[in-house]
Parts: sequence; structure tokens; C-alpha cells
Amino acid sequence: MPTLRLSLALPAALLAGVLIHAQGTPPAAPLVLLTREGRRPIPTILQSGQELVALDDVATLFHVTIREDALAGGVTVGYRGRTVLASPDQPMASVNGRLVSLPAPAVRAGNRWLVPVEFLSRALAQIYDAPIELRKASRLVILGALRVPRVTVRIEAFGPPTRVAIDITPAAPGSTTHEESRVLIRIDADAIDATLPASGGGLVEQVRLGEQPTTLVLQLKGAGVVNVATTSTPTGARITLDIPAAGSQATPTLPAVPATPAEPLPQLTGPPAALQTLVLDPGHGGDDVGTRGAAGVLEKNVTLDVARRAKALIEARLGIRVILTREDDRRLGADERAAAANNSKADLFVSLHANAAFIPSVAGAEVFYVSLDAEMEAARLAAQSQSVALPALGGGTRSIDVIRWDMAQARHVESSAVLAQLLEEQLRQRVPLGPRPTQQAPQRVLVGVNMPAALVEMAYLTNQSQAKQAGSPEFQTDIAQVLYETVLRFRSYLEAQP
Repeated sequence: MPTLRLSLALPAALLAGVLIHAQGTPPAAPLVLLTREGRRPIPTILQSGQELVALDDVATLFHVTIREDALAGGVTVGYRGRTVLASPDQPMASVNGRLVSLPAPAVRAGNRWLVPVEFLSRALAQIYDAPIELRKASRLVILGALRVPRVTVRIEAFGPPTRVAIDITPAAPGSTTHEESRVLIRIDADAIDATLPASGGGLVEQVRLGEQPTTLVLQLKGAGVVNVATTSTPTGARITLDIPAAGSQATPTLPAVPATPAEPLPQLTGPPAALQTLVLDPGHGGDDVGTRGAAGVLEKNVTLDVARRAKALIEARLGIRVILTREDDRRLGADERAAAANNSKADLFVSLHANAAFIPSVAGAEVFYVSLDAEMEAARLAAQSQSVALPALGGGTRSIDVIRWDMAQARHVESSAVLAQLLEEQLRQRVPLGPRPTQQAPQRVLVGVNMPAALVEMAYLTNQSQAKQAGSPEFQTDIAQVLYETVLRFRSYLEAQP
């Protein structure tokens, strides 16, 4: 089998010319290989909607061998006796005889072979002696067991006081240093994968990366005190900074009060609270951006921003546990979202989306809940009459309802209709509504959740005016307030039920 001759001696300009000749264009942001030794760019091109990398560049960066397989009609990548065969005929690769899928097949351009960048994490990683992780949205390829947490900075309230939330996933220790008009946040990691707000707000002038690769800098509008709190989240840790107006004083540390004998607490009796756990489902995520609106507004970002605001509001004011199906920019399937709600034994589920229409003038919020057709009605009746007896702790048995997972919503349709009605009423007070504000439809993400559930289309991003509004903090705060008021009223509804 002839060995492909690497083009490493060619000047960079000539290499660029070869790539352009392959009818590709450079991506807007470069892909970066992150190792313990530092950062190195990975040259890539965009071709027919796919981002491709040349295998001779892969050979240089990862020290692998590249051989053209004339018999199989493809190209073989070898590493320490292990091989991957990529084919130009099918969007897949053979890893030691086992097939893995790729978004596109390998392609030959002159004397070079190009493969999708996903080849690195899906195929090469399986024969390599160190982990290879592709974070395409962040333009990172992480080589080795590096600690690279995702760090997301949001300005949750403009105030004053201005509140800044820093989510770290997975959790990593962090420290803050206040230096006059700026705050330094240092994360104990090898590097950070940071998502920062495009601009400041409130008493924060700017959020940027520091000179060190694991440092964030908050530039403040003037000197003042900063109150810092660190808490745990289901997926990591959160650092919250409250920045009061100039002249305010930090909360003083009060001396401890001597302990005095206390009377025993009364024994709590009666049923538990009717609504203890809420699941908010920010739609889309990762490479599934959802609807694209004017000025670059993306549905996946709007839904996550609203969910985060609503979570902070509801937990602070109602004491209800709020779980987000996704805390960051990643793709989830409808079944994964339903499973997250069911596994957390939630009492309520609300999925957040933004709409689209062929006619740009269509606008307004809409609410959906699952319709009860003949099949779901039969499932609901079956759930009432069929059960399985399972052993209970301490002896005896307990009865468990049995129902198909994709019919789990059948028993909650009536309560879901009430939830949808409350959502419509609260939305009407704050945002425009569509021509059919409440509708019944078999939404995939709703049918499998075993609790009252509804889906909110907050706005039409194909409407230029609504897209601009949806990307604003004011609109997102309004929707968060709608969700808070709806949850408050729905909890009262549940408590009134026998």
C-alpha cells in the first residue's frame, strides 16, 4: 500500500491554496488542540456544510501514520499497531473491524485526504492512548485527562444590586479577589471552557478572560463592595456575586449568639407539600440551535437564559426545587428530557421553546399540552385499573401503577390543561399572545412525562420585532416572572385537590 507523503514542508500560504482548491473555506473561528504543553491550531475547512480536517495535519499533531488503502479504496490511520479505515463511499469508519458513524465520508482532494473533525473524537480516540474530546461549539479539541470545566457567566439581575452567576460544570474549586474596580475569579483547573456575556450590564462594565488561562475578570463601574457566595448545583458549582450600589456596605459578620436551651420542635404531621420539584426544559441545545432569529438570536440560547432566570426566581421565593434538563449548551433528545423529569420524581414539567412561521408577521406566545385521543384515554383507564404489587421495606407490599412510558401523560391530561390555562393567563399580562394561545398537540417531549406538563412557545423568532425582544434581558425576565406566577397558582390548585 503506498504511503501518503506528508505536505509539512509546504509553505503555509501554499497549504491554504490547496484547501481553497478543494472548494472549502476557513471557519469563522479556528479549532484549537489543547494539551498539557499548550495550545495549537488545527487547520480546518468548511465544505458542503461540514468541517473537515486534513489527515496529514492529524498525523503531525497526533503522531499517527497515514496510508492509502488501494485495495479497500480508502485511507488507513495507524497508531501503535491499531488502525482506523476511513472510506470515501460511506459516512463511517472501521475501528479495528468495528464500524463507527461519521457525519460525512472521507474525501480526497489532490494528494490529501480530508475527514470530518468528528473523526478525532469518534474514531481516532478509540485507538489512541489518551482521551480525545471534541467541543465543537467551543472550538476545542482536548487531548489527555485535562480538567477543563465549562464556565458560564451570566448577569442575572442588573439591579442595583447587580447579580452575576458563574456556573462551573463539573465542579472545580474557585477563588475570588476584589481589587478596587475589578474582581478576579480563579478556577482550579488546567484550562476553562468559558462562555461570557457579549456585554456588561448594571454595575458590571465588562466580563473577560484574564491573562492566565484559568482566570476571569469582572470590570466594575466604580469601586465598591462585592458579596460572594458559593453553592452546589446538580451538575457542578455556582459562584454568585452581588454588587451593591456605591456607598453600600457589605453584610457584616455578626457575633455568635450564645446557645440557649430550646423547646423541642413540634412533630410535623400531615401530607407533604403538593409541589416540591419542578423540571424546566430549555429546548434544543448544542448543534441543534432551533429557530434562528434576526440579529443572530438563537432559540437554544433564549430558552436556556429564561430557564436559568426562572430557576433562580422560583427557588428563592417559593423554596421549590427546580431542575433544568440541561445546564449548558448541549443536545438532548426528547426521551432524555422526559427521563430526566421522571427520574427526579418531579411534580411539574414545563418545556420552553421559541416558534417559527413562513409568514414573518406571525407573532405571539402559545401554550401546548397533550391531547387525549382514544389510545391515550384507554391508557389512562388502564393505569387506574392495572397495578403491580411490589415488596415494601419492613414487610408487606405496595401497589405500583403500570403504563406504557410513551403514554405516561395520559393520566395527567386534566391537570396539564389547568397548567396550560394558567400559563396563558399569566402570559397575557406580560407578552403578546398568538391567534391560538392554547392548543392541544401530541408534542413528543410531553407524552412521556409522568406529571402535569405543558410546552411554551415564548415568541416567534421569525418575526423581526419579536426576535429582538426575545434576546433582551427584559423579555427573558418577564417570561421568568410568568413561570413563577404560574407555579405559585398551580401549587394552590394542587393543594385544593382532594
